[in-house]
This record gives sequence, C-alpha cells and structure tokens, in this order.
Amino acid sequence: MVATREERIVIPPVLESVLRYCLKDAKERMEKGEQVLPFSALAVKETLFMEEHPGDSVADCFNSARKTVQNAKGADAYGFCYDGYLDAENDQKIDCIIAEGGVPGAEYGHAIGLPYHFDASGNPVFQEEPVYVSKSLNYMLNAVPDIDDEDDDEDEDDD
Repeated sequence: MVATREERIVIPPVLESVLRYCLKDAKERMEKGEQVLPFSALAVKETLFMEEHPGDSVADCFNSARKTVQNAKGADAYGFCYDGYLDAENDQKIDCIIAEGGVPGAEYGHAIGLPYHFDASGNPVFQEEPVYVSKSLNYMLNAVPDIDDEDDDEDEDDD
C-alpha cells in the first residue's frame, strides 16, 4: 500500500499493481541510461498492453494517453507514466517518475511517484518506496467494465 501523510488512501489493487509496474519499468530504463518517454500500460485481464506517447508538448502526451485508454474495451485499469517532478518547499522541485491512472467508472484516479536524484557520477538514485502524489483525472471515468461470464447467466431464460 502506498502511504500518505494526511489520510489513508485506498487504491484499487489492480490499479496499484499497474502503477507500480509502470514505475518499475521507468526506473529500469533510467538505470540503463535510457530516456523515459511517456507511456501507458493498459491492463486487460492478465495482459498489460504498453504504448509510448511522445509529443511536442505535455498536453500532446496526455491527450495521446487519454485517447488510448478512455474507450478501451474490457480493460481493468490503466497507468500513464512519465518523468516529472514534485513541487517542494521554497519553490524547489524534486525529480520524480510519476505514474497516474484509474479504473473504469471511478470518479477519480490516483498518482504515485518515485522520487530520485543524481549522484556525483550522474546516475539516478531512487527512493526505496513510492509516495502517494495525489488524486488525478481518470481517463476511464466513462468506461464500462467487462462483464463476467457468470453475470450473463442471470439474463438467460430458464423456461
């Protein structure tokens, strides 16, 4: 569970798994010296579909991710991950890999992050555990969750 300072936030387990996977993937890329392009991870049953969302602006990247996930059929959750920052005291910024996402029909999503800094050799040094960043927009707000096969039995006529 991702901890917060003010209140206990409960992130749906499938969403937390997707967000943690996104952070792990981005961290591994950075540790290899690779650039982290914004990407989405869409969980559909037992499969995670990954897609990069490069753009000329932050808005381009977010809009690309939104278009990818907002009408995904049968998806359980999504994550959108990017290299960003957290605002700190005294107008300072803390480098942070951020993963935000949501589940179908939820009023809002959640964002978690993995703060880091660079050591003297220019290598990223990451905090051990992710931090809760904030509630976020949920691009799957209007998505309809997949219906289980057991639910279909209720519709059958037994005459």
